[in-house]
Amino acid sequence: MKDPIKLLAIGDRRTIGKSAEVARAILRDPLLFDPVFDAMWKSADPGVRMRAANVCEAVTRARPDLLAPRKKDLLEHVSLIEQQEVRWHYCQMLPRVPLTPGERRRAFAHLKTFANDKSGIVRTFSLQAMFDLAEQDRTLRAETRDWIIAQMKNGTPAVKSRGRKLLRTL
Repeated sequence: MKDPIKLLAIGDRRTIGKSAEVARAILRDPLLFDPVFDAMWKSADPGVRMRAANVCEAVTRARPDLLAPRKKDLLEHVSLIEQQEVRWHYCQMLPRVPLTPGERRRAFAHLKTFANDKSGIVRTFSLQAMFDLAEQDRTLRAETRDWIIAQMKNGTPAVKSRGRKLLRTL
């Protein structure tokens, strides 16, 4: 595959386009990961950013090790993108990265800012990410429990449903 970004530019924001093809190519050739990862936060095209986030999330389910060298960019750049599709995929990828206790606390605090996101999907995935970080760090458990309960009070049905599920296992 010569240029995965060109494939990610195909389609509008209602479609994932050639994302599956790009993900398969990265799994065959991990050197393609970095340019796709960079497109999440460097591309001016929201469709490319969305599809790049989709690809990176899908690839790192099988190869979470690909995120470790990109931890700084994930925490400092991708986390700041306000586009909802990038945000919810960020929430899914974040717990896959080996974080120091300090990084984990900063990431956890940043996830709290997603509570006001207009996207219910982002709010739901941020709760899941907080839960996943708390599973890695017991010192975050009480705060996570309190945060989930608070978000369930006025949350969407999806937030309430995910909250109930998470509270049962927290």
